[in-house]
Amino acid sequence: MYSAYPVHYYYRQGFTPIWATSTNEALALMKMAVQGERSDELFYDALIKLAPNANQAMIITGIRNDERGHNQMFREMYKDLTGQDIVQEGQAPLEPVDSYLSGLQTAFQGELSAVERYRKIWFGLPYGIYKDTVWGIILDEQKHADKYNNLITYNLPR
Repeated sequence: MYSAYPVHYYYRQGFTPIWATSTNEALALMKMAVQGERSDELFYDALIKLAPNANQAMIITGIRNDERGHNQMFREMYKDLTGQDIVQEGQAPLEPVDSYLSGLQTAFQGELSAVERYRKIWFGLPYGIYKDTVWGIILDEQKHADKYNNLITYNLPR
């Protein structure tokens, strides 16, 4: 059932939504998001090289470029909110891409997982530009999942 009540209404009623996030938790998740977006970018670089045609490579290139933008947006929001830069810790080893189709499936699941993580960030931010920015990123991640789902369908064995 849809409710127009703001989140604080539920707290007053004694109900804590499972996605409830403090600002400090949102900031910690934002730091993790920077690493995740960078890992996605590198994974998608490998996937682009396996694409069977230029059209599919172009779709993944567009997604990869969005991930670069998300990385920068998370960095800027974090700096604005904390006054500190996110220091990139050692790069996690790149997950090998076994095949184009399995890579598409991994990317699809990754995009859906990002939506869940970013929703937690969204709930931990104050109303305004930061919340709006994260909402835009969430919509991009959903769009990416749709595109990967479409590419999976194109590449299923017939």
